[in-house]
Amino acid sequence: MVAAVCHGPAGLVNVRLSDETFLISGKKVTGFTNEEEVIMKREEIVPFLLEDRLKEHGGRFEKSAPMMPYVVVDGRLITGQNPASALKVGKKIRKAL
Repeated sequence: MVAAVCHGPAGLVNVRLSDETFLISGKKVTGFTNEEEVIMKREEIVPFLLEDRLKEHGGRFEKSAPMMPYVVVDGRLITGQNPASALKVGKKIRKAL
């Protein structure tokens, strides 16, 4: 199982499987959105926009309203959109275990 919240999925964007495909390719995933970066005035200082990079590497990006809790589960991959999603991610992990 792999789980990440907010900017945590940035650690997954370049992970490749043994067949060289990206871990997130074809998987439903979420993380801090482009809109949330703009709201926080960080779109110019982050090394890349997470939403864009997840999509570029084949992730099927899903999101909710900015700053609202949102969790996506795709098999053994669990991701949360923002810090408000942390509790819900934890509950999904517990349920999966």
